[in-house]
Amino acid sequence: MANNDKPNVVYILTDQWRAKATGYNGDANAITPNIDRLAGESVNFANAIGTSPVCTPARAALLTGRFPTTTGMFMNDIPLSPDEKSIGKAFKAGGYDTAYIGKWHVDGHGRASYIPPERRQGFAYWKVLECTHDYQHSEYYDGEDEQIKTWSGYDAYAQTEDACAYIKAHKDDPFLLILSLGPPHFPHDNAPKELQEAFSFEAVTFSPNVVFDDDEFEQFTRKEAAGYYAHIAALDRCVGDVVEALKVNGLEEDTILVFASDHGEMMGSHHHRPYKKQIFWDESCRVPYLLRYPRLTAGLQNHKVMTPLGTVDIMPTLLSLCGLQVPDAVEGDDLSACVREQVEIEDHVALYMSVSPFSGNNHRDPAYRAIRTSRHTFVRTSEEVYYLFDDVNDPYQLNNLAERAEAADLRKELERQLTRQLAKIDDTFREKEYYLEKWGYEVTEQGHVPYSR
Repeated sequence: MANNDKPNVVYILTDQWRAKATGYNGDANAITPNIDRLAGESVNFANAIGTSPVCTPARAALLTGRFPTTTGMFMNDIPLSPDEKSIGKAFKAGGYDTAYIGKWHVDGHGRASYIPPERRQGFAYWKVLECTHDYQHSEYYDGEDEQIKTWSGYDAYAQTEDACAYIKAHKDDPFLLILSLGPPHFPHDNAPKELQEAFSFEAVTFSPNVVFDDDEFEQFTRKEAAGYYAHIAALDRCVGDVVEALKVNGLEEDTILVFASDHGEMMGSHHHRPYKKQIFWDESCRVPYLLRYPRLTAGLQNHKVMTPLGTVDIMPTLLSLCGLQVPDAVEGDDLSACVREQVEIEDHVALYMSVSPFSGNNHRDPAYRAIRTSRHTFVRTSEEVYYLFDDVNDPYQLNNLAERAEAADLRKELERQLTRQLAKIDDTFREKEYYLEKWGYEVTEQGHVPYSR
């Protein structure tokens, strides 16, 4: 049984779920009663930002607490060094059992290849595949068995069932469990059939920053959005199942439960087609982040924290809440005071970036460095184009203030803050070719590292 000093941690990590696409954030398309209920009992980090909003870089930042320019993990399908002082290793050293179920995507040796124990970053219980989004025919490896297996039915349901069984079997000792679910990442046509049928693309509503220029774009976006919300409804069931498993096994009080995503999804916002991420807009980079720990949060109701939380801040924050040592190499900040004392950390900002944009949807985009404060987004691109948004008064980022005379002083201060953040990690924001050469990556014409099954 966990205790005050060593609470369990159950981390539900989803893929490509933008913060706005939740019922508790006011999205009428999102059918998320279980997540909405959890939000009412949690600390809601309303400015949670993907440090690099695409799969492999975001997951590497979560596992290491370090920035992509430090680890070299700034594009998909590249290998995370087995020598990293990862979150799994830190919890294991602190006396925790460790488990990982679902999508991994930081091994870089093929998307369906067996991952040996020395490359698992300290996780002992292991039911994982590097990467798949074939949710109805989803494969995985079980422990040290090198024969590939297949999840039954919709993989998120089966993976959640396995996670609940793990919780029951390990309730007498503290554990870290990461349940890494592939949806609502595209494709958007393979959610459970009954949920696909429940969402009509004609009925989907869009935010003010979605403008349809032609019928083809609108019909495509509506179809993809309906499937996106079908996946979301399915994952809401998964969250409910995990919450119930903790309750029936008597672990609610002694478990930190996190619901989060690695990055978001544009889904038509600012004229960007569905599937797109990596870019600096709110829909791409801001993610849901709920943290419930009843010993600290039981008296809270819909408690919102505005202090920005970057992906790199997650590892030190969770280690601190569990009374464990934070490795010296970690670059993120410990924001546990936001949970323990329900305070805002006024001077904290979240630095995020795209180092070398890649893939058919993104490789022509400029690289950027950006910061999120409790109120503002400030972006500098590699083309020396600047963006400044007041995210409180302009949540859909429709008004760029960067060249406005009345915002000149604010821009200067945000530029200084961005410069300070880059200096802390020794990033001089060079051209993308510099980083590719530094880390020895050879890329295709579309900017990505070739990968195999």
